[in-house]
Amino acid sequence: MNITLLANKDVASCLALNYLLRGLEQHQLSIFLSSRVGSKPLPPALQQLKFIEQDLFNQLLFPAQAVRDILPEQLLGFEQLAQAVDHRCAELNDINGEAGLAQFAQTEPDLVLSIRYGVILKEAALSVPGHGVLNLHSGRLPDYKGVMASFWALLNGESEIGTTLHFIDDASIDTGRVVATTRLKVDRQSSYLWHVLSLYSDGCEKMIRAAKAISQQQGLPASPQQGEGNYYSFPSEEDLDRFGEQGWRLWDPQDVLDLAQRFLASP
Repeated sequence: MNITLLANKDVASCLALNYLLRGLEQHQLSIFLSSRVGSKPLPPALQQLKFIEQDLFNQLLFPAQAVRDILPEQLLGFEQLAQAVDHRCAELNDINGEAGLAQFAQTEPDLVLSIRYGVILKEAALSVPGHGVLNLHSGRLPDYKGVMASFWALLNGESEIGTTLHFIDDASIDTGRVVATTRLKVDRQSSYLWHVLSLYSDGCEKMIRAAKAISQQQGLPASPQQGEGNYYSFPSEEDLDRFGEQGWRLWDPQDVLDLAQRFLASP
């Protein structure tokens, strides 16, 4: 089966792609990466988070990894991921435009798997894969639609966060039929980034199982979402202040060191 993966060029997406590639080796995979999510200026605290999630790894750590031998247990950076799929990997921010749509369609996907992709797919793109588009949303739907769902769940005092695997049925955001969910107990001692990264092991396993069911023609039950739920955008400086006042942190240095070590394991 041809599977096209859509993700963002950040370290959380890179982690998720590592999980997916190890579970989808029997399929022909292609990858398209967005380079951003949203276009509005970010508050300083989110600019620092962006540096951790994107700039530090993409501009410093991944290039350093590219000149070293890769160990079996080591996570792959984007360049190594591209090599793993025979270089069927490219940046694509205009998937709905004529040229971008043609580039996407050339991969002839039977199924599309999306994680953190920064572009809303419109009807023409959604009609390309025969088995549709499955998105892994890092929040419980319909309660936490939109951006940084885990941040809002922590700010709202939830005892659990989770992911929702759902079909993208149209160009609306996070409204499609639900295939599966995961749950993660909130850890008051850990940061927002730790919680986000911790979601993807179980969430990607749900994606892999869904792809297997489709490839084996077993059918994939999906249920409409119940209720309108809530939509969230990027937090404001006031929201970020409240987050800090509650004792939360966006990231911890140890989170970054631990993750970097998984990409830069010593031979």
